[in-house]
Amino acid sequence: MTTRLTTILLAVLVSLTWHPITRAHAEGFPFKPGERLTFQVRWAFIPAAEAVLEILPLESVNGVKAYHFVMTSRTYPFVDLFYMVRDRFDGYADQKMTHSLLYKKKEEGRQKRDITVTFDWDKREAQYTSLDEIREPIHLLPGSFDPLSIFYAFRLTPLKEGMELRVPIADGRKCVMGKARVVKREKIDVRGVSYDTFLVEPDLEHVAGVFEKSPKASVQIWVTADKYRIPIKLKSKVIVGSFVAELISIEKQ
Repeated sequence: MTTRLTTILLAVLVSLTWHPITRAHAEGFPFKPGERLTFQVRWAFIPAAEAVLEILPLESVNGVKAYHFVMTSRTYPFVDLFYMVRDRFDGYADQKMTHSLLYKKKEEGRQKRDITVTFDWDKREAQYTSLDEIREPIHLLPGSFDPLSIFYAFRLTPLKEGMELRVPIADGRKCVMGKARVVKREKIDVRGVSYDTFLVEPDLEHVAGVFEKSPKASVQIWVTADKYRIPIKLKSKVIVGSFVAELISIEKQ
């Protein structure tokens, strides 16, 4: 395995970027604190890792009330023998879900990383810092989200076949306009359960890492065709092989 399963899964979420985002009052959002989505990630046919997306209680970031989104992932013991992954991503977005406020990434497996991206909306800049690097601030496009919060911003948008989706995304190194297309509506079976879904295919042009090295890379995401728009299955073919992530449990308060 020449790249991280977590990086690939998060890259898929990064590529799920769209516009316009339908605004609503917080009580009308399709998610709330306490939600927890658990996925099993298979590399080829091998169960390799588990990834969890969850929403923690609301917090305050520099005096602004914010949603706190978390993604954690860990490889299974067998995979740990040759490539251990223990990663955590934290995204903070304002309570009205109009932009990001803070982003953190910490890796404690085979590689060690501790990254923080701060968003200064007065200056419209994002600052990237890590254990051994401080980058020059980058300019932010209005309404930019970090690589994790963007997934939840997406869920505010009603989908229909044929629509193209756009929204700016910033990771502290660059700020780009991402794109995705809603291909069709279809029923799929995942782990013995039938779901009514929309198939979404993101544009990988601006997604860094393994996708840039794969001219024929493809990503497909199946999202429930209801107001919650929960990802049920993610499938990708990249230079290092193929992977599938499937939802194995949903918890809500």
